Amino acid sequence: MSTSYDKHYMTEDYFGDPYPELINFLSGFSPKGKLLDLGCGQGRDSIPLARLGYKVTGIDSSFVGIGQMLEIAQGEGLDLEGIVGDIYNYKGINKFDIILLDSMFHFTRKDRKKEIGYLKDVVGAMKPDAMLVICLHNMGAIYKTFSGVINQFDNLVLLKNQDFSYTFNDPDSDHRSVVPYIMLAYIKKEDL
Repeated sequence: MSTSYDKHYMTEDYFGDPYPELINFLSGFSPKGKLLDLGCGQGRDSIPLARLGYKVTGIDSSFVGIGQMLEIAQGEGLDLEGIVGDIYNYKGINKFDIILLDSMFHFTRKDRKKEIGYLKDVVGAMKPDAMLVICLHNMGAIYKTFSGVINQFDNLVLLKNQDFSYTFNDPDSDHRSVVPYIMLAYIKKEDL
């Protein structure tokens, strides 16, 4: 499975460091459980979360990204499994305590229906008391679409809502952009 990200991932740490807000938030939980990082790329989140003591499974369609992540994990002896695959077809969501979706939703016109359906599938597959952590652009249509979907779930309780800024430095073009982001965490309760 080759993706357009394989080219980008030829540059180490292409998307930069993990968000401090995300790492600080997840560092506060004990005991550390099983965490699923959907669309993990090069392991920007998976690696530091495994360093915190989480048993992490990262899934991405990029052989290059997964290979880089696993090389670091093996070198450090981290409890981190990498799977090359399509997150839309992964069926083991109910085995995890925390589901992470970092920058996975853009809700563009061409992808909106697929991403909305996927978000619903993820929430539906989560086990009770599991946590869903989502980081996404906090801009107009993206956040509005996300809110419209996530607010349909009566069994999700908002645990964290934090605004922050993400700075992307494109190493290929020296382009720099600062984007408003939001991190949201929800706990899934039993269906009533």
